[in-house]
Amino acid sequence: MRKIAYLYSAECGNFHYGAGHPMKPHRISITHSLVFAYGLDKHMDVFEIKPATKKELAEYHTEEYLGFLNSPQENPPCDRITDDCPIFEGIGEYCALYSGGSIQGARLLNSKQYDICINWAGGLHHAKKSGPSGFCYTNDIVLAIQELLKRHERVMYIDIDIHHGDGVEEAFYRTGRVLTLSFHKYGEKYFPGTGNICCAGAGRGVGACVNVPLDFGIDDESYHYVFKRATDLCIAAFSPNAIVFQCGSDSLAGDKIGCFGLSIKGHGECVRYVREKNIPMLALGGGGYRAKHVSRCWAYETAVLCGVEIPNAIPENPHSGYLGENALLHIDLECTYPNRNTKENLDRIIQMVQKITMRIKDGQRDA
Repeated sequence: MRKIAYLYSAECGNFHYGAGHPMKPHRISITHSLVFAYGLDKHMDVFEIKPATKKELAEYHTEEYLGFLNSPQENPPCDRITDDCPIFEGIGEYCALYSGGSIQGARLLNSKQYDICINWAGGLHHAKKSGPSGFCYTNDIVLAIQELLKRHERVMYIDIDIHHGDGVEEAFYRTGRVLTLSFHKYGEKYFPGTGNICCAGAGRGVGACVNVPLDFGIDDESYHYVFKRATDLCIAAFSPNAIVFQCGSDSLAGDKIGCFGLSIKGHGECVRYVREKNIPMLALGGGGYRAKHVSRCWAYETAVLCGVEIPNAIPENPHSGYLGENALLHIDLECTYPNRNTKENLDRIIQMVQKITMRIKDGQRDA
């Protein structure tokens, strides 16, 4: 039996980016409702999230930027605040909560008392050292990985959000102690525009940065084909002591921003596959812009991480009215994009991943 910790805050879902903004923290509240309604808390230890302190956030972010987030009215405006990353009420508290959950999860893994830690409020992978990006303000993933590195020699980061995990890659691009593996839509100026397969790390990090650029409409079968092979190659070459898994659900079919075709079960299969590697894991949220889909996906993946089966009929819960009468966990998600990922292209990507990961030890030796 795995020992699992679930990081929870009743406050994380109460923040609001503003009218019309696609990011809805309320999705976290719905996820918690489903997790508890299914009784999954009986299979985990539930921890109240401790907000990160400014000192903890400053382990990565600049003092000037953190000062702005905590008191935006009293500080000069950050030149990277945009419509995507607006200032909203309580932004400093919001960052401290979701980041604190990921740091706390990393520390619980470091204690070796837990095998898996879950923080669905985290996973904001675009945030940079001195500014926000792509709906993300502080990079809880970088902070968590830095915490894991205090007790683990090598940490692997896996990202199945539809967007490239650029903020995490940037932070660890030149280190051989962190391998970043991102599966994302690439091309046609898709945000953030980074994640070319040729970007494979530098210095001691040569070979420890792996990008898997994918095209429109990828379905479960094609995604699993490339995901399992690329993940296996990276684990075999890198031998990680811990894994941080960003489970962004905007890779689901029917997402408001996404253009992939994954089902909830298909997305969850990636989580199951990594869980079975028996490597200590921190599971985080990320993107996802249809709250009814996001909450179903992460509730299902909580069950996957717990190793238990749950029924398709969603139990009565505080959000039953929102989810609808006789709501089901697994619903048909329509993808309006044809699958442009041929097996030939996926095989070429896998061959490239193999070549890239073969350079890991060379980079560590030569740097």
